[in-house]
Amino acid sequence: MKILVIGDFHGNFSKKFNKIIDKENINLVVSLGDYPPFHYRKIWFKHCYRKDVELWEVIGKKKYKELVSKDLRLAENALNKLNKLKVPIYTTLGNIDWPSPDDIMDIMKKTKKSMPNFDKKDRLTKRLKNYKNIKRLDYRALKFKDYVFIGMRGHSHPGKVKSKAFRKHKKIIEGLFKKFKKENKNNKVIFVSHNVPYNTKLDKIGKHAHKEVRGKHFGSKLAKRIITKYQPILALGGHIHESSGRDKIKKTTIINPGAANVGKGAIIEIVKGSIKNIEFLK
Repeated sequence: MKILVIGDFHGNFSKKFNKIIDKENINLVVSLGDYPPFHYRKIWFKHCYRKDVELWEVIGKKKYKELVSKDLRLAENALNKLNKLKVPIYTTLGNIDWPSPDDIMDIMKKTKKSMPNFDKKDRLTKRLKNYKNIKRLDYRALKFKDYVFIGMRGHSHPGKVKSKAFRKHKKIIEGLFKKFKKENKNNKVIFVSHNVPYNTKLDKIGKHAHKEVRGKHFGSKLAKRIITKYQPILALGGHIHESSGRDKIKKTTIINPGAANVGKGAIIEIVKGSIKNIEFLK
């Protein structure tokens, strides 16, 4: 089985992926999410990062809707092309795909600061239903040939390990690993998350990031705990663009393919429960 792993599209989809699928006889594409470009990143960091303020409060509701709507349109540039590929696509959601972070931290009930009649959280996930060749993987298991793919959503921070939400969703993933215990024992389970596991070679924030997180490890603690405990043959994650490559947690090989918006990715060949080859695209 040959897998093409790509993620962090941010509105772009390289034509070379189509050629690679044909040339390399790819059987399955695993997408790590992050479809919108988040083109208003600078203004959000300026006004909202680690502050108790919503962007629409600063720039107004009308402008905010325009920015989010544009991001959604740009996200579908990548989704449309991904959906047309000749092979199936399994995807998890990325942090910019607006999933709720209620799987890794406890969320306060909506306050008066919530923008009336405009909750961006589920807007992209609803649109994903229109793409019949793309199947979501977060907090569920999907089979391909005799392999099982178990996934989780991805966020931009490690998570709150003592929160009820973290414990609840950890239990969900553990239930899936227990369900496919036999397959995992035979090296037939692959774990997929948007963010790479915490404190590895693959999750260190680069020098161009915000000064408060620059140089720190910022991977997922949930992914780290699941991989450490269950030791699947392979774990796939992205999010940290500058730390692409491979690493290991015990017997599990971890891959960060790099950002697809600049043409990066990884081709992984697995034969009879053994990783035969890994090739990184530049």
